[in-house]
Amino acid sequence: MTEENDKTNVTIFVISDSAGETASKLAQATMAQYPAVEFNLFRRTFITTDNSLIKALKDAKKHDAIILHTLINKHLVKIAHQFCQENQLYQFDVLTPPVSEVAKRTGAESLDEPGAMHHLDRNYFKRIKAMEFAVKYDDGKDPRGFLEADVVLLGVSRTSKTPLSLFLANKNLKVANLPIVPQAHIPKQIWEVDPNKIVGLTNDPELLNTIRKERMVAYGLNPDSAYSDIDKIKEELNFAKELYEKLGCIIINVASLSIEETASVIMNELDLEDHGYYGSEEEIEDI
Repeated sequence: MTEENDKTNVTIFVISDSAGETASKLAQATMAQYPAVEFNLFRRTFITTDNSLIKALKDAKKHDAIILHTLINKHLVKIAHQFCQENQLYQFDVLTPPVSEVAKRTGAESLDEPGAMHHLDRNYFKRIKAMEFAVKYDDGKDPRGFLEADVVLLGVSRTSKTPLSLFLANKNLKVANLPIVPQAHIPKQIWEVDPNKIVGLTNDPELLNTIRKERMVAYGLNPDSAYSDIDKIKEELNFAKELYEKLGCIIINVASLSIEETASVIMNELDLEDHGYYGSEEEIEDI
């Protein structure tokens, strides 16, 4: 059975005049919905000439591919549309419709500049500062950071505080976090923070038990310890819950949520502006 008539095999071509990250994310989100389908994903990036675009389109035609493109140059967009129409190829133009709609509503002209999103502008430097802030005020290293933060994350061990801090920093938000341990001293600064900036993270005790045991094994240690004891975990979670209720902050159970989903909930709950995310969950390891 050839690739062309194999209904369980789909090829997607990402064509971009820049790095192609936007269209690649869209392709990955699409593929994730079909775990039983075998996908082939090809990227043709930094396409800026007629010849390079036509070559990429011809390659896509050989595979009867789905084409996702983020081309900003109107001439290249026209070539892509015409080629796909003439060859009965499915193509999805990611940028043209929203860019055109903004122009229609405002009368402003777009830059029509490839890779404009990734240029070293004020947002870039703001994001770098937010990343530095997250590292500096990780794990409650300096309580003064709580008063300067846009978001303060609280949680017992293994509730994704650090990766969430870095993920939100990639959205230009200054985030500080504090591990919650029963009977441990809670910095006075926490009580001075606006509760609307605080997020209390929790988890299911059984899942936390499994995660902590796996962590101990990864370190070459005995998985059965006070750190992974289910009764101790329940005690920690109850202590954290009582603290969150006293603070009056929102509480999020991360048990069934990815880092991205938890961040989205936080952004919505705290009514924060999303300045854009340029990394991926895999790039932010739980340290």
